[in-house]
Amino acid sequence: MIQSDIDFGTFKRTTLPDQIANRILDMIREKQLKPNDKLPSERSLSESMNVGRPVLREALRALSLMNIIEIRHGAGAYVTDLDPARLVQNLDFVFLLDDSKILDLFDARKIVEVGLIELTAVRITDEEIKALEEHLASSIEAADDPSRFVDMDIQLHQMIAEYARNPVLHRFMGSIHQLGLASRRRTVHLPAVIQQSISDHSTIIQALKMRDATAAKEAMLNHLNNVKKELEND
Repeated sequence: MIQSDIDFGTFKRTTLPDQIANRILDMIREKQLKPNDKLPSERSLSESMNVGRPVLREALRALSLMNIIEIRHGAGAYVTDLDPARLVQNLDFVFLLDDSKILDLFDARKIVEVGLIELTAVRITDEEIKALEEHLASSIEAADDPSRFVDMDIQLHQMIAEYARNPVLHRFMGSIHQLGLASRRRTVHLPAVIQQSISDHSTIIQALKMRDATAAKEAMLNHLNNVKKELEND
């Protein structure tokens, strides 16, 4: 759906690209622009905002880098699906630059994942236990391929979040795991970390198989503490 009947506003000449970008962000927050909406043409936008097209392009490029806007050559600019995992992708680079932020992320994971797995322990089905066991077996086969093992690691944690049957927490965990790529890339080259993770995952799955929420929480906490310790020593 093309949004051409919305007042996008006009701006002063100072810091125009920032003002334009912030205005579009406000319109998304206010639901005037929705996921997958097409923005008016550059010509229409520049005329309605009373700004030059080069300035408008700069603002749209900035929003594109944030994964807020997708610029499709020959087709115009669209609001993305605004998926949280997509929106935090660039933050992964920030975590690569700042070790303290990675450690802060582990504190957040301990709060969320340890609480979440308690729900998983009481809601998981026999079929889902089997799926986790099969996934663990595949990750063991990938132990010699760090890149593949990282993918398997993230998928396992996402499966555990999915089986908690809380859509809000599942979506939130998707964003946290995207940010966690930085920490996984930092440690996965260490064979001891991979073996420790496999052992920890096995303990977690065993606790879930027994539907023991207390043991599952303890196993997840131990796992996160083990990986955090490797990060601190790396």
